[in-house]
Amino acid sequence: MRAMSYRKGSHTVYDIKYHIVWITKYRKPVLRGEVAKHVRELVRQTCATLDVYIVSGHVALDHIHLLVSVPRTYR
Repeated sequence: MRAMSYRKGSHTVYDIKYHIVWITKYRKPVLRGEVAKHVRELVRQTCATLDVYIVSGHVALDHIHLLVSVPRTYR
């Protein structure tokens, strides 16, 4: 994670953030151990590919919280 400030385009300055929450089906506590590590790594890889910065995130037993800063193309 890195400290975020405004992001800049060719003619714009912006700060678009989304709070995303995923829950497991029936809120079953399955996100533990190797599964949690794998999900965390998949989220990091996907965000890096899409130029999305993870401001903060947390993987709990039955849900995932993410606060992400996205490019203006994803608004």
